[in-house]
Amino acid sequence: DKRAKLYIILHLKCIQADDDLKSMFVGTVMRKIKSRTWKKQRYFRLQEDCMTIWYKSKKAGNTHSTFSVGDVEAVREGHQSEVLLSIADEFPPDRCFTLVFRGRRGNLDLVAESAGEAQSWIKGIRKLIDNLENMGQREKLDQWICDWFKKADKNRDGQMNFKEVQDLLKMMNVDMNEHHALRLFTTADKSQSGTLEDDEFVLFYKMLTQREDVLRVFQEYSGDGQKLTLQDLKDFLREEQLREDGVQQYALKLIERYEPSDTARMLQVMTFDGFLMYLTSPEGSIFNPTMVELYQDMTQPLCHYFISSSHNTYLLEDQIRGHSSVEGYIRALKRGCRCVEVDCWDGPNEEPIVYHGHTFTSKIFFKDVVTVLGNYAFKASQYPVILSIENHCSVEQQKVMAQHLTQILGDKLLKTPLHGKFPIGLPSPEDLKGKILLKGKKIGGLEDSMNGVVDDSLMGEVSDEEETAEFNDDHHRNDSIRHRVKKSKQSLSKELSDCVVYCKSVHFSSFKHSQIHSKFYEISSFTESKARKHIREAGAEFVLHNARQLSRVYPSGLRTDSSNFNPQDMWNAGCQIVALNFQTAGVEMDLNDGLFCQNGHCGYVLKPAFMRNIDERFDPENPQNGGYKPLSLSIQVISGQQLPKVNIKEGSIIDPLVRVEIHGVPLDQAKQETRYIDNNGFNPVWYDTLQFTIHVPELALVRFVVEDYDKTSKNDFVGQFTLPFTCIQPGYRHIHLLSKDGTSIPPSSLFVHVRITKLT
Repeated sequence: DKRAKLYIILHLKCIQADDDLKSMFVGTVMRKIKSRTWKKQRYFRLQEDCMTIWYKSKKAGNTHSTFSVGDVEAVREGHQSEVLLSIADEFPPDRCFTLVFRGRRGNLDLVAESAGEAQSWIKGIRKLIDNLENMGQREKLDQWICDWFKKADKNRDGQMNFKEVQDLLKMMNVDMNEHHALRLFTTADKSQSGTLEDDEFVLFYKMLTQREDVLRVFQEYSGDGQKLTLQDLKDFLREEQLREDGVQQYALKLIERYEPSDTARMLQVMTFDGFLMYLTSPEGSIFNPTMVELYQDMTQPLCHYFISSSHNTYLLEDQIRGHSSVEGYIRALKRGCRCVEVDCWDGPNEEPIVYHGHTFTSKIFFKDVVTVLGNYAFKASQYPVILSIENHCSVEQQKVMAQHLTQILGDKLLKTPLHGKFPIGLPSPEDLKGKILLKGKKIGGLEDSMNGVVDDSLMGEVSDEEETAEFNDDHHRNDSIRHRVKKSKQSLSKELSDCVVYCKSVHFSSFKHSQIHSKFYEISSFTESKARKHIREAGAEFVLHNARQLSRVYPSGLRTDSSNFNPQDMWNAGCQIVALNFQTAGVEMDLNDGLFCQNGHCGYVLKPAFMRNIDERFDPENPQNGGYKPLSLSIQVISGQQLPKVNIKEGSIIDPLVRVEIHGVPLDQAKQETRYIDNNGFNPVWYDTLQFTIHVPELALVRFVVEDYDKTSKNDFVGQFTLPFTCIQPGYRHIHLLSKDGTSIPPSSLFVHVRITKLT
């Protein structure tokens, strides 16, 4: 075992060998910038653990803050945030950088005294992030133990007395009876000094985290209870993990990869430690690793894919007073979002601005949004990005918009059909790699613009269609809002119209009308209530419509808090562009992340064959008419590991329960939960089995939620994990939980056993 202290020694050695880390370790004075007027000096220093950055005010006083390198998602050099752009005239870009944190925490904008110091921190933090990402399961766990040791060692003497250990147990969500805790403490205290240090603490931790649940499985397959022979391991992989092909090679690969003992590896056997490491690894995860990679056919027409899509992308908060920011675009694009929205209005000095119209949200320049789009569109995925324009600008400012799009995006902006020929259908994501498509109004059709027929006198009409439709459709009309929105009849500039190729926005009349008159490059937008009405009244028609062309669904304008609707209902009807407020955490964004976490996180997921085939009539409201064979899903929830605390109240321990939810066609919607376990968030054990019937597995998502049971009020959310039903690996599996923001919270996990069988 690697000891906590050994870790620090290794880190110190790595610091001594690296100039960047050495200077971070010594510390640096930098300016922390919050706005043009708020610029304060702070002293920043890397701590001995090479994981924590400590900083304090230059003035006297003891107030200081820390953050973990593990919380930093990326380091951006130069003026790459709005705050740093606002002071670009004051500080050169080579002294500026931004730390971007995971989840919804705000950025940290810094200015160093010199370009050299800035580079040391930029390169140093990137090295530390890489180092963390390349750690194995075991190292991550050791690092986690080391962090806890430091938190609990109040007097910083590198030793822990029994009182400190008791405090630590409470911090770690363990409510252990004092007698049992003392027994473990005394057993671990080999030196009989009354304190635990170094390897004694590691031993105490190992006894504390003894995985009886995994040991039970191990012993069931082990001949002697000490090891799994190659044959034992093969039996386990066949019988439990339902592995069929190449079992011998796979078993050998697992031993090679996860067995820590050299002797055992040489003898081609697996010890309990190796078995546990395999089960907690990505290969032991409930998510099939082959489906994490890009595995789908990407050569079908765009309308055959679900597309990860954002609504009001410029907002970081709500829709009335929220802050508009280019950061919204950066965050969404880095999460694999492939359709972003821009609300454009006339701005000062002929520069169009972006904000939520008729509200108090702050404003940003359209050209800044386009610049960010050019820089970040293809960082997370090479597949096309659709820029959905909601246009409220005058013809003059529309010309400026077209100019910015053309000049800033250059070749990335698709301005003519591929290969210069008139297309007979929508191109595929593969054909459009590296391209940005504009979705908006267009004068005439694609045929006209290719034949050069469009003349300026044809000036199209741009109506503020979406907003108007939204408020007229919603039943609970709000008078103050209704009076404010008027149908605008301004003209469309030819320059902006020419930038629209495959995504011409058109008003939707009826499915019958679309079937006869619609062109493949036309796209209609539906408010959530209108889309639901169509699904209820003509579900099969909607699915068929979406097999031929694109549809976009967006949240009701009455959702002023930027809440989201359930996207599953819209995917059930084959709607491709289901636009959600990415800035709002909750079950709806969990489902979006769950659907798009497959296929290389590329933002495109191929729809099931029965939704792409225009000869089939799939009705999401009555799927059983299609002759589908239902499946049975059985999940035994065995145990939980190191669940995070949700209540910061001193000494409070969670009472966890696990709920499994099925999100799919209405017939499949279901949820069941385990009983709750009193006072144990550290290693609760359930062995509760939950059963579900799944009629349309291709559309189902499975969400695992852990909550802290509360008999007097609403349960608190602890963690969740959502994945497509088709990506589930059967057998004994770990589920690595995510926070409310969708970021990982290691080493929190659930241990389950999954079986999927055909119902006869």
